[in-house]
Amino acid sequence: MKRRFLLKAACASLLAIGSLATLNPMPAQAADFAGKTIEWWIPFREGGGSDTWARAVAPTLAKFLPGQPTIIIKNNAQSGAIGGTNEYFSRMEPNGLMIFGTSGSVQFPMLLKDPRVRYNYDDVTPIFASPAGGVVYVPAEFGVTDIVKDIDKLKSQKLRFGSQGITSLDLVPVLAFEMLGLEVETVFGFKSRATGRLSTMRGETTIDYQTTPAYLKHVTPLVEEGKMVPLFTFGALDANGEIGRDPTLPDLPSFPEVYEAIHGKAPSGAAWDAWDAFFRSGYATQKFLVVPKDTPEDIVMTYREAAKKMAADPETVAFLHESIGNYTTIVDGIDKAMDRATKVSPEAETYIMGWLKDRFGYEPK
Repeated sequence: MKRRFLLKAACASLLAIGSLATLNPMPAQAADFAGKTIEWWIPFREGGGSDTWARAVAPTLAKFLPGQPTIIIKNNAQSGAIGGTNEYFSRMEPNGLMIFGTSGSVQFPMLLKDPRVRYNYDDVTPIFASPAGGVVYVPAEFGVTDIVKDIDKLKSQKLRFGSQGITSLDLVPVLAFEMLGLEVETVFGFKSRATGRLSTMRGETTIDYQTTPAYLKHVTPLVEEGKMVPLFTFGALDANGEIGRDPTLPDLPSFPEVYEAIHGKAPSGAAWDAWDAFFRSGYATQKFLVVPKDTPEDIVMTYREAAKKMAADPETVAFLHESIGNYTTIVDGIDKAMDRATKVSPEAETYIMGWLKDRFGYEPK
């Protein structure tokens, strides 16, 4: 009887241990990259923003990966960003040795049903994201010092905006102008935001936006000289993943704040859902580092742990703050962040595609 009791007790203990293991699985052992070479694919030319970003953070990421592998940047831009992304998705292997750096100009064509796109973000897993920001400003001669108080004064001006293309990242400010009730003539054919800025300085266009680093470098001196006045930032994500003030320019209101102040209610509806998705895709989580979806869990978790250490590295933080603004690299909650930046609700998709067609004649071909 005693042996039978002990046997039953042992079996019960084993079952209990098994149940606990199911409820509290052991963490995956870190992958080892010793002696390995990792290709970080970037679908843009050398010297651009995405290339500079990747080359700046790659050494620190490699330092924190077990085994300290070599990370080389593979620029694949011969067929443009879409073509380079298509090629990565067709060739990617889930071994942790082929990683990919995205950008808003890779996300937007997917969201806007560009027929050239043969990639889907459901096929990749994000490791971390680097945010960006934007600032809208006008000439000081308009006499606008507060967009909310002076909205009627702003509406009385002939507003012209120089755009690189309505399906570019310019979609975000142009849709914001419309949601605020501003009648802005959009002039296409501008090759860069720099040419847009110069056009506004010459008085050829009368409302402009710049990414945060370009604004700080080129527009802030004009503000200090009394030639330009900032209106609002697009905003930035807070710790809960919601849009708050841009930490680089905390004294300026965010677009959602301005919308609520002007309309007397928080933004909502299909237009807001569309703006929110494209803002996240083009700015708030503009650049993702991703691996193939079926990459083993131990490799994914090893990359994410290295990314957390990279995000806290003083030199990396200093570089990112200097180059893109006072933004925090996103690692925790990254799956939700990418989901919100790369998916549009059916109602928002219907709205944005209809708006683009009716306003600008855009249709995917």
